Order: sequence, then C-alpha cells, then structure tokens
Amino acid sequence: MLPTFDKLSRMLTQEKRLGYKNKAVMGGLEKLAPNWSEEALQEASTENERRIIEEVVQDLGRYPDIDDPDRPTFIHQILVKLHKANQVGESDSSPAKNNTPSEEVASQPEPAEAKAKPQAKPTPRSAAPKRNSRSDAKPTSRSNGATSTSNRSQNSASDRDFTSTGLDSPVTKLPGIKDGMARKLANLGIVCIEDFLKHYPRRYDDYRALKPINQLQYNEDVTIIGQVWETRKRQTRNNRSMITSILTDGTATIEATWFNQPWLEKTFKPGLELVLSGRVEQYLGRLTFQSPEWEELDKDLVHTGRLVPVYPLTQGITSKWLRKQIRDAVNYWSRRLPDYLPDESRSRLEMLSLEEAVRQIHFPDDWETLEAARRRLAFDELLMIQLGVLRQRIEWRTQETQPIAIEPETVTRILETLPFSLTGAQKRTIDEIIADLQLSVPMSRLLQGDVGSGKTVVALVTMILAVLDGGQAAILAPTEILAEQHYKGMGQLLEPIGQVLGRSINIQLLTGSVTGAQRNEVLAQLAQGQIDILVGTHAIIQSNVAFKNLRLAIIDEQHRFGVEQRSALRDKGFNPHLLVMTATPIPRTLALTLYGDLDLSIIDEMPPGRQPIKTRWLTPQERERAYSFIRSQIEKGRQAFIICPLVEESEKTEAKSAIEEHDRLQKQVFPRLKLGLLHGRMKGADKEKVMKQFKDLKSHILVSTSVVEVGIDVPNASVMLVEGANRFGLAQLHQFRGRVGRGQHDSFCLLLADNVTPEVKERLQTVEGTTNGFELAEADLKMRGPGEFFGTRQSGLPDLKLVQLTDVKLLELARQEAQIIFKQDEKLEQPQHRLLARQVENFWNNKSDLS
Repeated sequence: MLPTFDKLSRMLTQEKRLGYKNKAVMGGLEKLAPNWSEEALQEASTENERRIIEEVVQDLGRYPDIDDPDRPTFIHQILVKLHKANQVGESDSSPAKNNTPSEEVASQPEPAEAKAKPQAKPTPRSAAPKRNSRSDAKPTSRSNGATSTSNRSQNSASDRDFTSTGLDSPVTKLPGIKDGMARKLANLGIVCIEDFLKHYPRRYDDYRALKPINQLQYNEDVTIIGQVWETRKRQTRNNRSMITSILTDGTATIEATWFNQPWLEKTFKPGLELVLSGRVEQYLGRLTFQSPEWEELDKDLVHTGRLVPVYPLTQGITSKWLRKQIRDAVNYWSRRLPDYLPDESRSRLEMLSLEEAVRQIHFPDDWETLEAARRRLAFDELLMIQLGVLRQRIEWRTQETQPIAIEPETVTRILETLPFSLTGAQKRTIDEIIADLQLSVPMSRLLQGDVGSGKTVVALVTMILAVLDGGQAAILAPTEILAEQHYKGMGQLLEPIGQVLGRSINIQLLTGSVTGAQRNEVLAQLAQGQIDILVGTHAIIQSNVAFKNLRLAIIDEQHRFGVEQRSALRDKGFNPHLLVMTATPIPRTLALTLYGDLDLSIIDEMPPGRQPIKTRWLTPQERERAYSFIRSQIEKGRQAFIICPLVEESEKTEAKSAIEEHDRLQKQVFPRLKLGLLHGRMKGADKEKVMKQFKDLKSHILVSTSVVEVGIDVPNASVMLVEGANRFGLAQLHQFRGRVGRGQHDSFCLLLADNVTPEVKERLQTVEGTTNGFELAEADLKMRGPGEFFGTRQSGLPDLKLVQLTDVKLLELARQEAQIIFKQDEKLEQPQHRLLARQVENFWNNKSDLS
C-alpha cells in the first residue's frame, strides 16, 4: 500500500473510533484532502491509483455534509477503495518473502502466532443490519493478452524459493513437503512441481462482493473487512474446541466461529484487521459466519475477497494449504513458462498468453477473464491432439501400399449371395471402403455403427475382396467369445459365397485357447498363405505370428485396444489397409478430436426386423419385482441375462463377484431354474461350453460379468437385467441392452441401481428414454466429460482436462490452426515452431500413433 494510502487508512480508522464526529484530524477530513491529495499524487505510479486518489479527495470533501447515521457506511466505502487500490497497485519489484508456511493438514497444527499491530480496543457499534438487496461486483472487461495487475503483484510475493528447482522436480524439493505429504499429493496426481500448475480448480467461490456488516443478508456469499473486538475459546460437548470472534467495521458487529483451530485465540487479538469471506449464516436470530476463510488485511488476498479457486482434495490435505502451494507455484513459474503457441497464431486467434492463462485459470480477476483462460488452455489441449493426429495422417498417407483390384460385378455377386439384404447405410459404407482399397495410399478408416447395425458383414465383404486379389485379411476381436462368434458366423456366410465365386475361402481362428499342435498348424498355414482370413484375439499380434501377404487389417471394438496392439497388427504386413470398428457411438465432436487421422464412416440405419427394446430403471426396493418379471418371461420360453458389476479389485475379483452372485441366485432366487455362469477368467473351452448351453436352451439364465458387453448373439434371450447399473457408463449400458432384441420376441432391459442419487436417476432415465446410441453418447459425454467418456488413459490418449462438450467451435478452430501450421511447416522445424514441436512430443509422450 502507498504510504499516503496507509496514512489515510489510519486516520479513517481513528475517525471510526471517535464515533464519526469528524474529529480525527484538526479542522476535519475535508481540510486534510488538499494536502493529502498533493502528497498521494506524487507517490502514485498508475492511472488506477490516480483515479482512486481523485475519488477519495471528493469523498473527503463531502464528508461534513453526510448525515450522522450514514457516516459509518461512507467511511467504510472509502476504506474499501483504499484496500482495492492496494490489491491492484503493488508493483513487481516488491521484495519476495522468505518465510515458509507450515503444512496445513487435516489436523491443522498451530501456526506461528500472528503479530497484530498494537491498537486501542475498538468500540463496537450496535447498528442493526439493514435488509438491502445485494450489490454484486461486476466482472471487469479485459482485452485478450492483457496482463493482470492484481496477479502481477503476486508474482513477487511467493513464499517459496523455487530457484533450485525445475518443473520436473519432485514436490519434496519444496520446503515443508516431506514424504508423507508427497504421498497424499500423489493421490491427486501431483508428483512434480508442474503438476501443481495443471491441478485445475473444479469450481470457484465468488467472494468479491465487499459489504459493510450492517448490509449483510442471510445465505449470501460475501466478504467483509472488520476489526477484531474480542476472541473467546470454549469446548463443545463433544470436546471440540470452538473459537468465537466478534468483529466490527463501525457499521455493526458480527460473530464468526471456527472449530478445532485453538491457536486462533492467540492469532485474533483485539485490533487486528481481517478480511473474512464466506456464507452468511443465522444462529438464534443473529447473522454469523461459520468457519469463514480469513486473511489479514495487509496481506495478499488468496483465500478471500476474490474469485477463490476450489480444488479437488484428498484426505490429509486442506483447501487452504493446497491453494497456497499452487499460488506460490503459479506466481513463480507462470512468468517462466515458454509460450509454445506462435505469436502469429495467438494474435490471429485472440488468445491470452500462456503466462496470463495459467494465472487466470487458478486465480482469475473475473468470470470473463477466467473463461478466456479456459479457452486458451482448452484450445491448447485440442491443438496438441490435432497436431498429433494430423502428423500421423500425413506420415501414414506418405507411405505406399499395394492397391486392391476390385470388380464391381464381383461385389454385386457377393451381396446377392447373402441371406439378407443390406441397408442403405451398409451399402454406402462398403462403397466408401472400396474407394479407399483401390488407392495406393493405405486406408485408415473408422467405422461407427450402433449395436446390431451390421458392421460385421461389411467387414466380411471387404475381407473377401482383399482375398480375391491374392491377399490375406485379419480381424482382431477383444474377447475369445466375440472372436469365436465372428469365426462361426463368417464361416457360415463364406461357404455359399465361395461356391458362387468358384473359390473356397479358408477362414481360421487363433485365440489363447488354440494351443499345441493345432496352433502350430495354424501358424504354418498362415505363413505359407494357405489361410485367407484369420480371426483372433491378442494372440494374432504375438511376435511369432507371421502372414505371407496381409493386405487388410480390421480391429473390432477398437476402444478395447491400446496403441501398441493396433500398431502391432498393422506391422504384420507391408502397410496394410486398416479398418477400425466400434459399436460405441462416438459424438462427432469427440470423433473429430480423437480420430482426426481416420476417415469416418457411419452406419446410422438398423436392419429390418430388429425388435425395439423396452428399458426400465429400478430402485433397490424393486429387485424382487425384477426377479418376478424374469420368471414370467422364462415361463413363456424366453431366456435372460443378469449382469454383475465389477467390484473394487481390492475387495474382490470380478470372477469371485460373479461366482458369489450366481450361487446366491441359484440357491435363493431361482432354485428351480438352470443358471449358467460366465466371466472373463474362465478358460476358452469353458466359456464356449457355457455359451453353447445357453444358446441350446439348456440354461434359462446366464449370470455374467461385462464380458457379454460385446458381440454375444442369443436370439431367444429377451431380458437383460443389469445389477449396479449406476456403476456403468451410458454407452456400456447401451451395449448390454444390445444383447437382447435379436430375435422375434419382445425384449426388455432392466437397470437396477444399488445407489440412487439425483445424478444416477438422471443418467438411468436418459438410457430409459432413448434407444439411439448416438443420442446416448452425446448425453454420456455431457455428463462425464471427454476424458472419462472415452477412457483416455486406457486407450493411450492424453487426458482432456479443460475441454467441454460445448467447445465444438473451439475444436474446429484447433483443426484449422493445425492445418495452417502444417501447411507452413509440416515437420515443425522452423524457429517459431520449435517450442510447439517439443510441446507436442511432451503432450503425447510417445503415444502419437493413433491408428
């Protein structure tokens, strides 16, 4: 604070103590104004300080004319102006503080005693609180790229010495953070200093509304500036310590209470000026604060009087302590972060600088600047992904492959041989794939289709075309059950097609269950080119599996495979054409984000004859009702699935959960029925036996884990009961639902929640309300966010922390900018792109191979 501002604040405080009689200085405050103005203007260094000086001078001149009842509020408003000038006006040259705060953990050990300035005990005034309407502070408009003056003052105010650390230094390099605290921080994903900068707030509390105490209203979030009148300590009935302070600002008094912080009794000495932020509560008819955030008036405001960030926490770490660590890291490192976005791009896109964006996302000046910071950092996430996928696409399309020669008449004969007619969407997709296969550039295409839309037959037709031109084809499935189903279903279709074409097509299966001599025979035939189509699981990408001429590689349910598996399959041939398929509809926003290197085909039409599935969600109290409905369906000759959720691995294994539920259902619920059991840890032969018994009507109910999510086809099954439906994503529930409705019978999906919250209710009602997979995918994305929706960690893609569903325009902007940059400098070798190239590498962390 400017010395003259501090001097006037003391005089105004004296005026409060003297009862607002205009006797704090000889001749009254109006006589002080000219001399104070001249002295203050000499010290002022910013336009903001000069503006405030002019306003305060006018206020001082008006003071004698203010009515006595209004003088407390008037003086309070002048003090607020001086305080705000302090927050906005400090220069960067302020000396850094070297004290190291003690760790504030859950137990909150006693900090060093605060040194209050010796002051006379203030006299509380008994003005009753007025019920005026709240006057919120309006956000200040800021231009893009502007430097925040309020945050600039904090750059030099860090309590941490970072000079001997780097962004990749472990947090234990910081004073006061020992191994125990580091383990707690690791639970939040904070391992190195850079992680502090990327631990973004989950929300913000708006404590900018500064009010005098006599204008406070119940249940509003507000900030006050007051002087401690007295502080008391007592024990509650449950032996908790309770600290109560009475504060006054001259307009009225208010009581504030804190629990389990006994040292505050010594800290809050009479006369100490505090800034309090929190929600105004009520107790016995009086307005109070319960555990408000607090800071001393003459210090930087981090926890009060501003938009205060609220961070994700873990046990043993308090919000105040974590906010302080992040503030220190942001103050020091934001100025030292190299801005990898080229100046030309930043200017064209009207983006904040990286320094400003990092500071404002953590400690924003106002809502408008916060959104500008989120926009910049979300854009960076999208740009890094776009640069990665476009780089992959460019590299992939610069390679050559052998085109596949295709005769239109052959395609017609194949389609006419099928025992069913294809939908228009299937035919359109086949045409798109055929166009790719005839090029010397390897195809790289994503095929999306809802459950039961007929992706498998599209894959089969394209594999036949590759085989007819002398090549081999392979399809990789995530589970043995699905691989075996593909093998049998395709084999049945291939026999009549082979007869029409005058050439038999050899299809074989390779899974973990194929062992010994049988496996060796498959490997030998594959290497010699005797096998045309290989269907399998991860077993087909093992190092000892060799193709003679792999021309087409297909990956089914691609989201189940990591980058390494997809790359391993592609490496089995000489740049083979690649088709990846998914039955999990991905919103176009996300598809463009994550698969910008792939061309997109969508089967958005269902084959005729599919039965609509009636979906209902049930509470735990309705479980018996669900069991009764299953019995009624079985009496009509139908069958049912019951899905068990994955229990926490630390408690039980997935298999054990399914085994126990199967045992309970068989003995207690359906003792007269035959129940089968299926889970992922069973041997292939055992799974096949259970599935064959279920398909052959030898069991009535199949109890299973999520292994049935994909591909299992049992036309007689009409009921799907999902236990613990609240534990699954909307897209996964839609996959479960797709296991029924494959025959001519009415089909039903029952979603049984084991925990009903408003969020769970909303999600399950969404599944109940639509059978359109793409609509569900949009809803799932909106509810869970892109990272959780896609499971980016599992798929090998970077996390998306700040991207929102509404960022469609920002996504398009990132795509356009990535194309502009690549057009200028495809390899990012020019000087202005070197930082960007390094950031792309760091962002992807060797995970840039999306196909």
